[in-house]
Amino acid sequence: MSWLERLTGGFKKTADRLGENISGLTSKAALDTATLDDIEEALIASDLGPEASRRIRDAISARRYEQLDERGLRTILAEEIEKILAPVAKPLDVWGFPRPHVILVIGVNGSGKTTTIGKLGHLLKEQDYGVMLAAGDTFRAAAIEQLRIWGNRIGAPVISGKEGGDAAGIVYDGVKQATATGIDALIVDTAGRLQNKSHLMEELSKVRRVLGRLNPEAPHDVLLVLDATTGQNALNQIEVFGRDAGVTGLIMTKLDGTARGGVLVAAAERFGLPIHAIGVGEGIEDLRPFDPRAVARAIAGLPA
Repeated sequence: MSWLERLTGGFKKTADRLGENISGLTSKAALDTATLDDIEEALIASDLGPEASRRIRDAISARRYEQLDERGLRTILAEEIEKILAPVAKPLDVWGFPRPHVILVIGVNGSGKTTTIGKLGHLLKEQDYGVMLAAGDTFRAAAIEQLRIWGNRIGAPVISGKEGGDAAGIVYDGVKQATATGIDALIVDTAGRLQNKSHLMEELSKVRRVLGRLNPEAPHDVLLVLDATTGQNALNQIEVFGRDAGVTGLIMTKLDGTARGGVLVAAAERFGLPIHAIGVGEGIEDLRPFDPRAVARAIAGLPA
């Protein structure tokens, strides 16, 4: 199955939900104000968020359609969603010196963070970058072991320590070894945290301070991994982590089993943060750079 086929399948529940919400809204002879209001409410109910839904409603209204069937409405939705997504679709850029390019990966427990790190490492290795992983989530032995397994799977060295160890020390060792061996990208796992866990947020600040002493430009990226199944809660996470952790970009996971993929649109419209990649499955190839046109058409239920 091709990536586009997996992407379309991954957004099927999202497209089905949107289809249910807009069903019957285009049967009237003209798109009057009441119908436009209904379309806006249908988009909000599909997790596109109030800001993006209002923008799309206004765009449809400005086109002054006398009549529009459901296929036509889906086509317009795809076009307008793509306009929202296109400015935030930015592949992860690991160019620049001195090496290594340090990528700090953060997120709450259960978001798929450690698995995403493995897939991201694979994606970078496909582009001929040397990759090293650092097991900075020292709170869970399972996270350390999981990262080691991913390291073996993708052929990347893993810097790790004991459960309960000093995460900043692991990161320090990672940067030193990556520098000494000429590694291009160091991807750092961190403990899954919630905004109300102040000691974990302080640990993250300590990791950042250590990185800054080794290389004033590091971390070069702070990526927030989001679980699409959480819907609007993902927006709360972006707000809090953006404020407290200096998030520079997003990766959205678990788009293969949710009807809430519309939250991607809401995130793009509200925050404007780069969306570097999305995950639509469990396989090693199922994390790919974010393609705004393909995603927009998949959300609208149109073939890519």
